[in-house]
Amino acid sequence: MHLIIQGIEVENYDLRSLAKLASADEIEKISGQAFRLKNIKQQEGVSNYCNEASLDYAIVRPDQNLSDYKLIAMDMDSTLLTIESIDEIADIHHIKQQVAEITLKTMRGEISFEESLTKRTALLRGVHIDALQKVFDERMQLSPGAEFMLKKAKAAGLKTMVISGGFTFFTDRIKEKLQLDFAAANTFEIQDNKLTGKVLGKILGREGKAEVLNDVCGKLGITRDQVIAIGDGANDLDMLAAAGVSIAYHAKPVVQQQATYSLNYVGLDGVVNLFNQ
Repeated sequence: MHLIIQGIEVENYDLRSLAKLASADEIEKISGQAFRLKNIKQQEGVSNYCNEASLDYAIVRPDQNLSDYKLIAMDMDSTLLTIESIDEIADIHHIKQQVAEITLKTMRGEISFEESLTKRTALLRGVHIDALQKVFDERMQLSPGAEFMLKKAKAAGLKTMVISGGFTFFTDRIKEKLQLDFAAANTFEIQDNKLTGKVLGKILGREGKAEVLNDVCGKLGITRDQVIAIGDGANDLDMLAAAGVSIAYHAKPVVQQQATYSLNYVGLDGVVNLFNQ
């Protein structure tokens, strides 16, 4: 097995110490922020060392190639994007604190996503659709490394998808902007160019995100072992469980505990460093 070490600043001292701790044969540079410690003999102590040194780590198979996978599926808010889009709409409507408190409870798994979205959307009643466009134009920001990750994934032959518990107003635009292959999300009910405070149809939540992923796998004729999924909140857990490789990106503890790998310090470009390219 190989040990991948990533961080905003990776010191030579830390690399040498980790190589000794893991009994690695060689230290190989992947990029300025990523290194591969090859053929490690043991893992004890690696986790504690990396946590104290603010480093991301992953134990990977030597033959784990990005091109072996066929689909990469990402959550949108706080994963592909740095923002929580519904919180930003609420900010323009001057109720961000109320909405953000509900969002946080959801991310921690304290209330169901369906209950949370219903409550948050109700608070947005009367918001003009111009406010949504304003959020997209002025506040939408991709997570660091997102475009690099997508470029590498597409070059390796993977299809790309965003699956969000947010709204199609944003996912449709993100899909077009980033030239993604698939997008799925909830739909605002709109009357007279204003939000009614209701969600149309069945809410796409924790279970729904996994169902959408499975449906796309069926259309593509691929298995779960050929899927990489990335998320950060409790409502991503079923989607992550439906993938062969799951990545917790700057995620809540409950997500990190169940994911294949966690990235807490580097950007989404760190995803591709977990695989041979």
